[in-house]
Amino acid sequence: MTPTLPTRATAAPRLVVCAPLPIEARALRRALDPLLGADAVLRTGFLSRRNARCIEELLPEREFDAFAVAGLGGGVGDGVASGDVVVASEVRGADRTVPCPSAPLLAGQLRRAGFTVHCGPLATRDHVVHGDEYGELARTGVLAVDMESSRLACAARDRPLAAVRVIVDTPDEPLADWGTPRRGLHALRLLSELGPVLAGWAAAVGPRQALLPAPRSFCAGVDRAIEIVEEALARHGPPVYVRKQIVHNTHVVADLQRRGAVFVDELDEVPPGALTVFSAHGVSPAVRAEAERGQLDVVDATCPLVTKVHVEARRYTREEGTVLFIGHDGHEETEGTLGEAPGRIALVETVEDAQRVTVPDPERVSYLMQTTLSVEESTEIVAALRKRFPALRGPRTDDICYATTNRQAALRAVAERADLVLVVGSANSSNSQRLVETARRCGARAHLVDDAFDVDLDWLVEARTVGVTAGASAPPALVDEVLAALGGLGPLDVHEHRIATESIRFSLPKEVS
Repeated sequence: MTPTLPTRATAAPRLVVCAPLPIEARALRRALDPLLGADAVLRTGFLSRRNARCIEELLPEREFDAFAVAGLGGGVGDGVASGDVVVASEVRGADRTVPCPSAPLLAGQLRRAGFTVHCGPLATRDHVVHGDEYGELARTGVLAVDMESSRLACAARDRPLAAVRVIVDTPDEPLADWGTPRRGLHALRLLSELGPVLAGWAAAVGPRQALLPAPRSFCAGVDRAIEIVEEALARHGPPVYVRKQIVHNTHVVADLQRRGAVFVDELDEVPPGALTVFSAHGVSPAVRAEAERGQLDVVDATCPLVTKVHVEARRYTREEGTVLFIGHDGHEETEGTLGEAPGRIALVETVEDAQRVTVPDPERVSYLMQTTLSVEESTEIVAALRKRFPALRGPRTDDICYATTNRQAALRAVAERADLVLVVGSANSSNSQRLVETARRCGARAHLVDDAFDVDLDWLVEARTVGVTAGASAPPALVDEVLAALGGLGPLDVHEHRIATESIRFSLPKEVS
């Protein structure tokens, strides 16, 4: 059994917000006093090492659950402009760096509220930065600079910490500039407007437990497809063209793009003779023929389990029967399989489709499935088809791949115990969407998130137990980032529930092996 975490008091978490300058404190109080009371905002003044220690001694006398530093600052990083908001992923001082692990949650909430937000390191200096210092800081990855946060951050004393700066000056718009008063007034208005989001961040603070179904994240087919593109880039150098997304995950695609992969929707975008990779979802014979006409150097990254479905489609249609393909319209796997025998394979998406589909000969009908379907949904559809077509034939083994089945079963084992389930995966990932549906069938609140920035703080306010899993196309590191962000809101007890160990590995095609 998993241990029960201590429950938080019914009162809302108490937030202390440190604002260095009087004008910053006034801007924050306009927003926060009605929400948190008149003592939530603490004006610190300009900080020397000495009076920073005084503040650290003062704060323990106040009861608080979360600690934030907010005010105006200077933009350093490329693309950071005046009026933007920087949420610190860490605060760097002269002698220490203090992490802010919940920063992606706060940054994402601010973006959804309409702010232009950057998330990354914030540096503290004891003087106004100017000239070459901007570039020196930018080269270390710093996005913004201030004169207080590092000295204040240690006062949080292991409580959840946030550091937020609204940008006034940048290398192109220095403080000694005629436009500074106008930019400053605009930044103060934005500072006041972000106050309610800070209060929402504090409302989500508290201890939690995280339940991790296993297996989760990458499957063998996804691992193989990504490795194929990586090997192609290593052997041949960029560009390597990839038809469609190699797997359905925005982070994987963006990473490969940075390394030289070029993703195209159709082959007419590929130069003649270029090295081209077919995605893990498979392609139709018509696409293969087009590649031959373009004399493209093709490497096929189709998942072997998808290839199995294509082979079955060819076998069934050769026997002159009708094939009913259970899948989702528009998905690349569906398009590729339907293309094996246009006009001979009919798409069935729902139980309602199964109840009204017609075939020329009810005695000669077969079915196949998309590999990433929900087990429950596909079972219902097959049952409806069998009721109408008693002679219905199916594959000797289930077309739904082992990885999809395992991830859904593992999630069912924990979803009923969770107040909230977060499924890490991209919106166009079928297997990730099916995991959300699986959790909801178990009665859980469930949401699909691309990464920690997508997690809405409002979901977490009453969620003491959170299930976290990932679709087969989502990198494991994204789950780790979500857990780190949740841990930034308070103590996090993590428990893994494993139902299977996956040891399958698919060999690479000869072109890259």
